[in-house]
Amino acid sequence: MKATTTWILIADGAEAKVFAHRGPGKGLQIVENMHFSQEPLQARDIMADRPGNATGSQGARNSGGVEYSSDPVAVRERRFVEEVASELDTRLNKGEFERLIIAAAPTALGDIRPALSKGVKATVLAELDKDLTNVPTAQLGKHFDAVLAV
Repeated sequence: MKATTTWILIADGAEAKVFAHRGPGKGLQIVENMHFSQEPLQARDIMADRPGNATGSQGARNSGGVEYSSDPVAVRERRFVEEVASELDTRLNKGEFERLIIAAAPTALGDIRPALSKGVKATVLAELDKDLTNVPTAQLGKHFDAVLAV
């Protein structure tokens, strides 16, 4: 009988990595080609190439730039987690995992939930609203004691 494979997604708005757990005592192994990252940027970095505002001779402001209707950092992070969610769906359809645990920074977790397909949502065993992206692999297991025998 094939052992149940549980994947653990650890993410924030700029980095995501997936670990596999294949049974008690086997620890966590990084899943090949399931490490995503993007350079974390501030809104000023994203909008740095946007044309500035100029003041005319009458003191009226002439805006040469486009006004953003939403937070560009949040939009960028949402697109990032949507890419991760899409890859999870692809891998689930290939039968690479049966269960999923998500540990993500609260904002990223809020972006990940609606981005997951119905199939991936059905595999979610647990969610932890913790940013574990900077925790060494050897110390990750203790964060999942309540839901998984690592």
